[in-house]
Amino acid sequence: MTAAADARSRPAKPRPSLAVPLGIVSFLVITWLAVSREFGIGLDVGELIGNLTRIEGLLWRVSTDQADRGLLNPNWPFLPQTAEPMLETLQMAVIASAIGCGLALPIAFFVSRVTTPNAGVFNAGRSVLSVIRAIPDILYALIFIAALGVGPLPGILALIFFNVGVVVKLLSETVDGVDVGPIEAGRASGASRAQTVRWAVMPQVLPNYVAYSLYVFELNIRASTVLGIVGAGGIGRILYREYSLFHWSNLSVVIVEVFVFVILIEFVSIWLRRRLV
Repeated sequence: MTAAADARSRPAKPRPSLAVPLGIVSFLVITWLAVSREFGIGLDVGELIGNLTRIEGLLWRVSTDQADRGLLNPNWPFLPQTAEPMLETLQMAVIASAIGCGLALPIAFFVSRVTTPNAGVFNAGRSVLSVIRAIPDILYALIFIAALGVGPLPGILALIFFNVGVVVKLLSETVDGVDVGPIEAGRASGASRAQTVRWAVMPQVLPNYVAYSLYVFELNIRASTVLGIVGAGGIGRILYREYSLFHWSNLSVVIVEVFVFVILIEFVSIWLRRRLV
């Protein structure tokens, strides 16, 4: 084959795409509009750099008050005062995880295309869950606090709604991706829909379900910290009080405590997931 014939047989070189340059330009324009004073938040880089000097006093300061010595100097004698609120946070997370994940398991099968052939039930379930996930957990907490008063119960109810939205979303997508072979075999043998879900679908998604449940339990520890700020109980109540009083050393104790608990729960979750795989 000659060189000319070989050149004619090659496919034509594609034209350069303008998608990447246009995307970069669009990103820069949108970012500029977002930070500009005329159209956005009015970000002033000079003022931002100047305010960074305040961090030194926040992190470390000289004071006769042990509770006011900065975030990098935790007031460890304050730790016993956080024991009861932290226990309340753990109790809230356990109760909300158990109830929320328990409710999410059957609901997930009603919003999966594999286990719900009824289009009306599927669309209605997906629509309701979209609304549940769209509402932030702190708004749930505010609603339940207005209805039930200040305390851990509004926080638990808020976390239950939060858990249902997260676990159902993750688990239903897992059900959508299961191997349909066992399902078809179950139907061919005359099994009912409930029996097919129990013996053909459940074993395939059970390890993922446990992993998702452990994941939302970790999220509940962090979320309950925020919910306590609005009066939903837990360690967040202490955290907000110390922040309001500018007791940075006490605040750092709470932060370290929450961090340690989350890390420990993460290690336990990893160990359990490895045993289930």
